[in-house]
Amino acid sequence: MTSETPSTIRFPTRSRRGILLGLTTPQLTVAGLGALLLLVVLMSTGVLAALALSPLWALLGAAVVVRIRGRSAAEWAPIAARYWLRRTCGQLVWLARPSTRPRVEGLLHLPGTAASLRAITSPDGRLGAVHDQQQATLTAVTRVSSRAFALLDPATQADNVSGWGRTLAALSRSGQIARIQVMERTVPDSGDALQRYWLEHGRPDTPLAGPIYEDLLAAAGPAAAPHEAYIAIALDLRKARRLINQAGGGLGGACTVLSQLTASLDQSVRGAGLVSGGWLTAGEIAAVVRTAYDPAVLGALERWSDSGRAEADVAAAGPVVVVEEPERIRTDSAHHAVYWIDQWPRTETSVGFLHQLLYSSGVRRTLSLIYTPQQLDAAMKDVQRKKATIVADAAERVRRGQVDSEADTVEYADTKQRELQLIAGHADVELTGLLVVSADDADQLSAACAQVETAAVAAQIDLRLLEKQQAMAFTAAALPLARP
Repeated sequence: MTSETPSTIRFPTRSRRGILLGLTTPQLTVAGLGALLLLVVLMSTGVLAALALSPLWALLGAAVVVRIRGRSAAEWAPIAARYWLRRTCGQLVWLARPSTRPRVEGLLHLPGTAASLRAITSPDGRLGAVHDQQQATLTAVTRVSSRAFALLDPATQADNVSGWGRTLAALSRSGQIARIQVMERTVPDSGDALQRYWLEHGRPDTPLAGPIYEDLLAAAGPAAAPHEAYIAIALDLRKARRLINQAGGGLGGACTVLSQLTASLDQSVRGAGLVSGGWLTAGEIAAVVRTAYDPAVLGALERWSDSGRAEADVAAAGPVVVVEEPERIRTDSAHHAVYWIDQWPRTETSVGFLHQLLYSSGVRRTLSLIYTPQQLDAAMKDVQRKKATIVADAAERVRRGQVDSEADTVEYADTKQRELQLIAGHADVELTGLLVVSADDADQLSAACAQVETAAVAAQIDLRLLEKQQAMAFTAAALPLARP
């Protein structure tokens, strides 16, 4: 017998290179404003006045150079200013208020930038979708399932990964997709499904075994945490305008184009070992959104549903209360913390490297992978710009007599590999990973965050707790709406 060698993957290093001289846009803005102000002072009042303002120049220089938790002070400035402004205006607390004004049909009533999202149903009734007027997108959501990936043989795992890559490439090359989101989450289970199965197939009168099973169900039901996986695709209404007009125009034509994409996705995901559970209706999308804010209501939604799948009134999809803190966010029945995956594994690792993170015992969490397709021309220009910047920085170090940077060597090799893949016809996507950790109270959330951070180290990924951005990040990560 020949042993199969497990396939491995490696992610390119995320570039921290700036636009000019290693400086990012906020740093260049602060440096430029400082230089302009210094020039004005020198021309208007002279050198002595400029020397008197030395503390100001030192402060501006520190804002450009000093780094706090991986970001310069200049990069923190707009984030802190936006948070302070929202706090001053009382926008850190969101409460659902009864309104006497006419309700907009299909409005999800979400807080923040998602306030205008509206759920609609396609003319043929096949699927529901979420219309975002501001972003000009129409998003459909499907629930998927698969066999336990960790139990598959290495060859099947590699085939499934390759199949998902082909699916992403096909959607990205269509030129009509704004974003693709894959969301995998754990939800609290009331134990109703287990109880129903026991009532239908169990034998409680069996000596010894019957009472033991009933005790186990009573104890394990509320603590169970089923896994749910969703794929959301956002149709770009601007890029697909020609096809939409050919299909009749308006939201009806957009739904027709979206239905064609969903049918194509149903066929292609089979090659990735996934089974589509059907595209969600507007009520089912509302239920997923509702349970993100209020996980405790899931059992009630399932009991009230005739189909056995949770459904909710679209008008009641939003939360009742949201309280945003610098590093936390509180919603109806849960506390949450949102992380950004700063770095993916930079060494060869197995394709199942996220297993320890996804199956951390006793932790409720939501992992969202957001893929943004890049146009080929824009991707090639970005590659050329990065290569020119790396070469220019290396030449500048040689001129100054400094040693070579191995980080630049690795980044240059990754950039060349990306260019070769683009020339070979592969699609280019920008990947963003967000992780939401949820718990019933603040103490449980702190313990869960510590456990997740430990699991992330084992998975070779770098997590960064998002500060003063929790509300916006929660909307993007916890809701399967393919938000930017």
